[in-house]
Amino acid sequence: MRDLNDLYYFAQVVEHGGFAAAERALGVPKSTLSRRVSMLEDQLGVRLLQRSTRRFAVTDVGRTYHAHCLAMIAEAEAAQEVVDRTRAEPQGTVRVSCPTALVPTRVGSVVTRYMAQHPRVTIRLEASNRRVDVIEEGYDLAIRVRMPPLEDSDLIVKVLESHGSALVASPAFLDRHGRPATPEELSALPAADMPRTGGDYVWRLYGPDGILRTVPHQPRLITEDMALLRDAALSGVAIAQLPHFIIDNYLAQGMLEALLPGWTLPAGVVHAVFPSRRGLVPAVRGFIDALAAEFAERPTTPCPANPAWIGGGPSLGL
Repeated sequence: MRDLNDLYYFAQVVEHGGFAAAERALGVPKSTLSRRVSMLEDQLGVRLLQRSTRRFAVTDVGRTYHAHCLAMIAEAEAAQEVVDRTRAEPQGTVRVSCPTALVPTRVGSVVTRYMAQHPRVTIRLEASNRRVDVIEEGYDLAIRVRMPPLEDSDLIVKVLESHGSALVASPAFLDRHGRPATPEELSALPAADMPRTGGDYVWRLYGPDGILRTVPHQPRLITEDMALLRDAALSGVAIAQLPHFIIDNYLAQGMLEALLPGWTLPAGVVHAVFPSRRGLVPAVRGFIDALAAEFAERPTTPCPANPAWIGGGPSLGL
């Protein structure tokens, strides 16, 4: 492909009526302009300009070629304007994947507020607990909830919030099965859980002494849907480990009870993943900033102070 700069230089020489005037307008030496136009003519195999020490004229084919060069320059400038506008003002489509339970509790309000503030932005949000391939499926970002360590990948990870969780059950369930006094008693209770890597279904709890207890269990219900886990606990089917932003209202209303007061579970993390910080268009960058502001302004129940982050816990919305 020919160097498009040569076409630009040729068009400018014609527009300014000669090499000397183009030199003054562009700040490019006349010798350079002459050489580049000569190279263009050699590549095309035609004479575009007739020039001598006293005469400058555009050939017939040169005039036709000049018209096409002007059209090319106009299209290039229009393309640059599109990029400049996109970089300056949030606009265009933002494609987001988000766990279902986060939409009504945290993310939905961010979406509507952000769209109201930026009327040229369109948001396509998939509310799903499916782990999407951000790059292959064309998402700008995915919001995920899981236990650390976070995934090892080429994606950029922005932590939005660390949150506490609790093992919960309905009062009716506990009236039937009894309220456990020790972690070991959890093994005998029907459970609902997220899918675990390698089928390693265990509850991990820290006692008042800071010592970790690991309690195996066999869940009756296995699902990636946090709302379904919550409903299983509310309906008295099973106990479940859930983040506080899902269960706090039900705990306050007495519809759920937290098991083993004084024992704590490892903290989870709400985070956004996206392909790269470089080249983020304003619409995507602004939406990520809006998410961060939402979680900073309305923090959920803080994480317990003593548990360390442990891998192998439930992965929500991955």
